[in-house]
Amino acid sequence: MVATVSKPQTLTLEEFLALPETKPASEYQSGIIRQKPLPRGKHSIIQGELVPAINQQAKPKKIAYALPELRCTFAGRSIVPDIAVLRWANLPQDEDGEISNEVNCPPDWIIEILSPDQSATLVMEKIIFCLAQGTELGWLIDPQAKSILTLNAGLPTIHLADNTAPLKVPKDLAAWQITTPEIFGWLQL
Repeated sequence: MVATVSKPQTLTLEEFLALPETKPASEYQSGIIRQKPLPRGKHSIIQGELVPAINQQAKPKKIAYALPELRCTFAGRSIVPDIAVLRWANLPQDEDGEISNEVNCPPDWIIEILSPDQSATLVMEKIIFCLAQGTELGWLIDPQAKSILTLNAGLPTIHLADNTAPLKVPKDLAAWQITTPEIFGWLQL
């Protein structure tokens, strides 16, 4: 008797994009669909505080816009970063001059907040993929370890909870300084 192994059915990117959105969002890579974990308390607070903190610095001067859970489809993948920051010039517009519902470029700055049941390796792979496609900077925030990994074209840097050195931010926001203790301080009630 010969055992046969059937290949799992995979979808094209177009077929994936035609599916209804899921909650939490699903992402697409090479025919594989992965649903993101449901955000929990620490994740939600950091995301909820960091988006307006970035926008307070970047939006008035039309430097960039931070958007939570924004679907970005490019280079054969469709991802939903916890926070996608797009430079003002890269914000897609529709025919009415409003932001388009379709974002077909990598974020200029991708920020991921690790959930307890999420693979750090897969999240880092997503950030590295974005960097290879033109993203300037990636952050991986780990609330459990109280650390922030910053990735760009150079070597990655790990900032632990007590590191008061300013975190790396995109060059257009270089005047803004934020630290690991500030970000994790938001978790205190």
